Amino acid sequence: MNARPALIAGLGIGAVGAAGLAVHSAPSLVALSSVGRWISPGLAGVGARGHVALTFDDGPDPASTPQFLEVLDTLGWRATFFMLGDMARRAPGLAAEVAAAGHEIGIHGDRHRSQLRLTPRAIADDLARARDAIHESTGVEPVWFRPPYGTLSLGGLRGARRADLRTVLWTAWGRDWRADATPDSVVTDVLHGYVDGGTVLLHDSDCTSAEDCWQAPLAALPRLATELESRSLRVGPVGEHGIPDRLLAAA
Repeated sequence: MNARPALIAGLGIGAVGAAGLAVHSAPSLVALSSVGRWISPGLAGVGARGHVALTFDDGPDPASTPQFLEVLDTLGWRATFFMLGDMARRAPGLAAEVAAAGHEIGIHGDRHRSQLRLTPRAIADDLARARDAIHESTGVEPVWFRPPYGTLSLGGLRGARRADLRTVLWTAWGRDWRADATPDSVVTDVLHGYVDGGTVLLHDSDCTSAEDCWQAPLAALPRLATELESRSLRVGPVGEHGIPDRLLAAA
């Protein structure tokens, strides 16, 4: 899902254009690197050691999200669900159910579009629509925001802060959006990331991914629980992760 080189090539831009794109996407390029955990830990999702922030993107999805809620309840875990406004409008009752189950609600945008293709004004409008839809569905005023694809522009970072949203990316992911993802591959990929004190990204919907790929992270959760428990790591939502409120100086 590393789309940055492909995006540059696909746009057919030269050295000057590539340099401009790099500046435009600087927050993502920094935060999603190992260096970013030190430069901007708050943006990267670094929190307290001994704790893991568990997050899900792209829902709520009637075909899959209820099954995640069931497994999370069995494990005694609460997580942060970064919802799409468009999905919340389609399933407002399910969005409310996620909140009622004690999970934290975040914003993933209104539609699943890369910020690198949007103007700051378009990003602000998208955030406003998402916030309205998610608040209306859940009764919750979201605090956290994660941009689709993790592609965070400078305009997007500033827009989120003006909307009183704290942006957080991730330090480990299951690469569960792939058609060939399996429960074992999801667990292995997560544990290859920065986990102790980190933020884990999974998906509770396949609305922007390979069909039925959500089944891999769902089946991976009990196995992941065993691995994290063996490392004496606690699991919870982003809001309990102790993330410092420090972002890039450019923000």
